[in-house]
Amino acid sequence: MSNSEHIFSVSQLNREAKRLLAGHFLTVQVQGEISNLSLPSSGHYYFTLKDSQAQIRCAMFKGQQQRLRFKPANGNLVVATAQVSLYEPRGDYQLVVEQLEEAGDGALRLAYERLKQKLLLEGLFEQNRKKPIPQLPKQIGVITSASGAAIHDILSVLKRRFPAIPVLIYPVAVQGESAKFEICAALETANKQDLVDVIILARGGGSLEDLWAFNEEIVARAVAASEIPVISAVGHEVDFSIADFVADLRAPTPSAAAECAVPDQSAWLNHFAAIERQLTRQIQDKLQQQQLHLTWLNKALQTQHPGEKLQRNTQRLDELEQRLNRATQAGLKLRRQRLALNTQRLNSQQPLASIHGYRLQLDYFQQRLSRCMQIKLTALKNRQHATAQTLHAISPLATLERGYAIVQRHESSQLVKSVKQLAKLELLDIRMADGHIVSRVDKVIPD
Repeated sequence: MSNSEHIFSVSQLNREAKRLLAGHFLTVQVQGEISNLSLPSSGHYYFTLKDSQAQIRCAMFKGQQQRLRFKPANGNLVVATAQVSLYEPRGDYQLVVEQLEEAGDGALRLAYERLKQKLLLEGLFEQNRKKPIPQLPKQIGVITSASGAAIHDILSVLKRRFPAIPVLIYPVAVQGESAKFEICAALETANKQDLVDVIILARGGGSLEDLWAFNEEIVARAVAASEIPVISAVGHEVDFSIADFVADLRAPTPSAAAECAVPDQSAWLNHFAAIERQLTRQIQDKLQQQQLHLTWLNKALQTQHPGEKLQRNTQRLDELEQRLNRATQAGLKLRRQRLALNTQRLNSQQPLASIHGYRLQLDYFQQRLSRCMQIKLTALKNRQHATAQTLHAISPLATLERGYAIVQRHESSQLVKSVKQLAKLELLDIRMADGHIVSRVDKVIPD
């Protein structure tokens, strides 16, 4: 008899068989027809999967049924994603089903996963290749069905959030065999025309088969090749299409895509109003500074006006003339005193012979002194007259007497140097030699 260590109990053998099956078949997908479906009070599903040549028992526990998209029934052709196991108490070989899909959806799901993995490895889902969505687009393109609910939802949101932005619709079929070609053609047309800044690719909810056009490889590559940023909004929030992964931005619904495409107009208007208030304050501050500077320049101009300078020079000339007169009188007085002293001394000594000569000499010197004084006074007066004429010639008042005028703004007294400074109906102050004229501009004719 063989060694007892090689003898298994029934439960041990079933346990080892179960371990071997689970270790060799990690997760498998099996297609077959449901039969012998039972639903006991526990809520679990027990059924048989069969084809024309074989069958296998299956169990789907209650916790896995939340992901079911249909209600299983006998005769359904399904694809089961399951673990291969063994029911130890009876030694029955069975499948523990984790996911159950109708056969059509199952094939599509498998194709979906294969394409997703392929494009993932190519880097089409990488974040660094995605283009930013413009903050304020000039025009928005929408690729969707012209009669579906998605276009109405999108237009409603765009009108509410920012009605000033125009929308360009590229109508396409969103399901059926031609849908993928129409979507690709619409993307190509939008990029060639270059009329929009962002594209919304959208459709409403539906089954996996209904949404399949957005899982086609040619559509995914057309979205990836678009130079214009693409927002994908396909199906409901729980639906993820291949186009969603490739697009520059994925929105859970068409309405959400519209919200992502445009800003909130009221927020922008409030921002503009704040900027306007800030600019108004800055302009007012700048005008106030310029007004103060203009006032200072006006005062500085007044202190250096030729009339002011002429007045100061005239006053200085009068002062010099007075000093000259005082000096002359003092000199004459001194000479008269000396003459009287000499006359007295002469009389005391009776120099009769010399008196006559000195008297003649004195008369000569008096006449000469008088002529010199007269010449000096005349020269000073001529100099004063010439200076006055020179100052008068350079004075703006003399220019005014020759027929010219000074034009200033009536309100600010700003000097007008060019017709480019004037505006129609503006009040002007025209200063002439003998008065002022207040005039209004009727027409400006530049040379």
